[in-house]
Amino acid sequence: MTTAFLTQAAAGKKIPVGLQLYSLREQCKTDLPGMLAAVARIGYQGVEFAGYHGRSAAELKKMLADNGLVCCGTHTPLETIQPDKLQETIEFNRTIGNKYLIVPWMTGKTRQDWLDKAKLFNDVAEKVKAAGMVVGYHAHAHDFQKIEGERAWDIFFGNTRPEVVMQLDTSNCLEGGADPVAVLKQYAGRATTIHLKANGAGPEAVIGEDKVDWKAVFALCESQGVTEWYIVEHESSKNPLDAVKRSFEALKKMGKV
Repeated sequence: MTTAFLTQAAAGKKIPVGLQLYSLREQCKTDLPGMLAAVARIGYQGVEFAGYHGRSAAELKKMLADNGLVCCGTHTPLETIQPDKLQETIEFNRTIGNKYLIVPWMTGKTRQDWLDKAKLFNDVAEKVKAAGMVVGYHAHAHDFQKIEGERAWDIFFGNTRPEVVMQLDTSNCLEGGADPVAVLKQYAGRATTIHLKANGAGPEAVIGEDKVDWKAVFALCESQGVTEWYIVEHESSKNPLDAVKRSFEALKKMGKV
């Protein structure tokens, strides 16, 4: 898949756009098939799971196929990539056609805590490579706070292999006091997938109605040539389906769809 997407980029084709299903978390709990159908109707090409709502991998595979969607990632808890769970995680994701194993949340009180996590991810990256998969970490605001004089984000990504995915979240990065454009430059080639989330204009604002420098973010992702998915996320629970539709339409106006 990586080669295909890089070939597309070289040919000037657009980076595909997916949706992080946390955006529709309450609706997915009660009607996952209906939400996948709605997401596909809007025009999204893929979805990133944030939980499976009691569904088996086979069920999810069928739901995706029924709606012409691709799995562009799973937010899988840290415990699922530990040695005793990793093979099960690989098999589940192989069934649903997913190659991106993204851990959505970690904490650490000391530099050594983050170095230990970096070692784990380096080990996992080597193990999942044979399955055609990659492992990565998703940004939250606390990751950009300093521990013993250095940002946790830098301790972690400064000590992980290049293939460990840096899933930057534009809003969370800003909330942590960092600049997503600067982070993309600092870790060029690591943003295999990226979360597009509005910031700075209230919880109901969507992409294009906010203060993120989208032009610069897109320019870096596209010029670096490694970003395989743009993944929209909208956190407010008020009218979320309308919000993700507005987000998609905004990307269309920006020429990203």
